[in-house]
Amino acid sequence: MYASREDIGYDFGDDSKVRSKPIKPNPNIDGGWAWMIVLSSFLVHILIMGSQMALGILNMEWLEEFNQSRGLTAWVSSLSMGITLIVGPFIGLFISMCGCRRTAIIGGILNALGWILSAYASNVHYLFLTFGVTAGIGSGMVYLPAVVMVGQYFQKRRALAQGLSTTGTGFGAFLMTALLKYLCTEFGWRNAMFIQGAISLNLCVCGALMRPLSPKDLREKCVVRSDSEENRAKALSHSTETIKSNGVLGEEPEKKEEAANEEVLGSVQHIEIGGKSGSGRSMYGLRLFKTVSQLTVTVRKGFALWYSSYFGAASLFTNRVFVAFIIWALFAYSSFVIPFIHLPEIVKQYNLSRQDNVFPLTSIIAIVHIFGKVILGLISDLPCISTWNVFLMANFTLVTCILTLPLMQTYVGLAVVCALIGFSSGYFSLMPVVTEDLVGTKHLANAYGIIICANGISALFGPPFAGWIYDITQKYDFSFYIAGLLYMVGIIFLLIQPCIQKKQPRKKSTEEAQV
Repeated sequence: MYASREDIGYDFGDDSKVRSKPIKPNPNIDGGWAWMIVLSSFLVHILIMGSQMALGILNMEWLEEFNQSRGLTAWVSSLSMGITLIVGPFIGLFISMCGCRRTAIIGGILNALGWILSAYASNVHYLFLTFGVTAGIGSGMVYLPAVVMVGQYFQKRRALAQGLSTTGTGFGAFLMTALLKYLCTEFGWRNAMFIQGAISLNLCVCGALMRPLSPKDLREKCVVRSDSEENRAKALSHSTETIKSNGVLGEEPEKKEEAANEEVLGSVQHIEIGGKSGSGRSMYGLRLFKTVSQLTVTVRKGFALWYSSYFGAASLFTNRVFVAFIIWALFAYSSFVIPFIHLPEIVKQYNLSRQDNVFPLTSIIAIVHIFGKVILGLISDLPCISTWNVFLMANFTLVTCILTLPLMQTYVGLAVVCALIGFSSGYFSLMPVVTEDLVGTKHLANAYGIIICANGISALFGPPFAGWIYDITQKYDFSFYIAGLLYMVGIIFLLIQPCIQKKQPRKKSTEEAQV
């Protein structure tokens, strides 16, 4: 069932000459500094995703302070969480031009600025701009590089590394809830947000740890991955060329772009050499011109990569399996968020508040979610196990739990279903791995930016939609049923696209036509 990047992704040129040479692996791939990248990503998830999971503490303070409706006040948290994910495609542009390290450092400053400015809010609409938009964009500028860098530094243990780094969300939910509750009690919510803004500056430190790999290391990593994926491709019955023809990123435009950039830099160096005999002022002007030219070339190259990934003749959207992945992401995330919102009401409806106060069902989901990410990552990294199959099985388990949860009317039954929801939702750690298998490391930032953008749309509109369903039916059951059915539609898209491509007739290549 699993199809590797060679089969459902893009062709990155002929590496036969490179493969014939012995490759000395970089010690930082799957080891060394790679684990510092995991630590950096882990801390990012604590400071960003953990803080967002703890916004309920501040939401109560805002309700008391501004005396606005619950729906209007809740949009502050929804905007922050949604924008963090929705800006993914635009953050991919920043990464293409500036790199992960600079993008994350700028995002850390912006996130801290959003928290600090929110401490001076005079109304809820002020918070929309400072916390929802400013802090949300800053969070997105740190979150995406944290995921992309882990994918770049790991080859054999990608799923485990992503699982360990994303467990920061669960730990952060506990730590940040306790911290914000303490700060609000001792210093008030305004000072608490100011202090949290200062703490968020540590995101800049996390960004500084994201040391970029050299282009040579990235090429070697792609060669090693291609070799390992070819072995898995032998078990597939359909032709790789057929599916490549549906989504191939051509290398010729990129080569022409690089040649033009080299010509610009070469002319600048020629002018600089010719002007060495000139005055000091002219030399300073030449150095400034050279710096601006290099910056222009970097921006042009990054924008060209970003534009070709989204709007080029062979963009990411020509990969049909990736498009199906996007459709799945539009429905998946809300199915995970809705139980967190409506579980307390279901517990109250079934008169289970006493048991839930002892051990809340939402805490069961959060705790098991941490172990689910690590365990699913370990299983996926086994040589005989397909990451794609593990991902699909976890999705089937989660959608089954969403559909059966309203049928449970005892605390034990709800606790079992919530534990399964927490474990199966650990597939979030596999999403970057699956995305990288579909499009390759080179296009991971842009591709995963689209995926988390779809997740952001789902998180932004899913819970209000569930609330609207309750207002019509006066039952929470239908919210879970409709979310589960939409989720199932997304899973079906993931299943049918590889089957459709498998049945397509094989197209003759140019070489075969000439023969």
